[in-house]
Amino acid sequence: MKNIITRFLQFVLLVVLHAIFFVVGSMAVSGHIPDIPSEPGIVSGEAGLLLISAINTLIVMALILSSRWSGWKLILGLSFAYYGLVTFLTQIETWYFLSDITVDGELLTRLFLMGIPVAFIFIPLAAWILGRGRTKPDPEPNSALIMTAKQWMWKLALIAVVYVALYWMAGYFIAWQNPELRAFYGSPGEITPFFEHTVERFDEEPGLFLFQILRAMFWVLCALPVIRGSMLKPWQTAILLGIFFSVPMNIGHILENPLMPHASIRLSHMIETALSTFIFGLIVAWLLHREHHSVRDLLGLN
Repeated sequence: MKNIITRFLQFVLLVVLHAIFFVVGSMAVSGHIPDIPSEPGIVSGEAGLLLISAINTLIVMALILSSRWSGWKLILGLSFAYYGLVTFLTQIETWYFLSDITVDGELLTRLFLMGIPVAFIFIPLAAWILGRGRTKPDPEPNSALIMTAKQWMWKLALIAVVYVALYWMAGYFIAWQNPELRAFYGSPGEITPFFEHTVERFDEEPGLFLFQILRAMFWVLCALPVIRGSMLKPWQTAILLGIFFSVPMNIGHILENPLMPHASIRLSHMIETALSTFIFGLIVAWLLHREHHSVRDLLGLN
């Protein structure tokens, strides 16, 4: 009971700290958001801030408390992974898709700055508050990520293919079905059939697919501290990584956002990316948690 009460008080404190640093980070873009009328979010700004802080705090607590790491290794690993997922991977897509619509160069720079306080101040504080700030010996043994160069090569290639496939199919069959979303990105009117649409985009914009392959490799970099540090069973690590991939970077869609002013577009993107990145997280953890010696071993048939 004492441990439960302690964790609850730590959770409350961390929710307050997350909200503070989230607001501090948001000050980087204050006064630079374009004055575009925006439809209301799913929740109000105040309720959304509390909900975002509570959910992200639970995820950060789970990542810290389930890690075999402590001290600087834990703090640096999770801080860079969190910033990479929530800010870097999100804002390079903002640059790619919105720089000609609602985001100028100065605002884009400030969007990258916005994620620094939570990633590099809140997470270190969370590690100390949860008692994991001091460096301690890692429990042994740990075979996670220990593989031959050949395995790394074919697994990274497979991850790139899987990510592009998930990204493209979720984008088309979920987000692209929304007429408002298609119009927002410059493709109004009736939807083009999937294969015709795919061929057209590849012919007109092959760089998009290369860009997503590059993003897939950044996803992997952000996954490494979680997989390598986890003390959980492989399936538990996979679920935690899937949640880490899908929730923090997408939960902001519940708020009003002039950069994406239509509520239906935000909802479509939230469903699309949360589902695809959760599945992608499961697959990354499954492929990278250990060495696999055959296709049967990979599929768990041995």
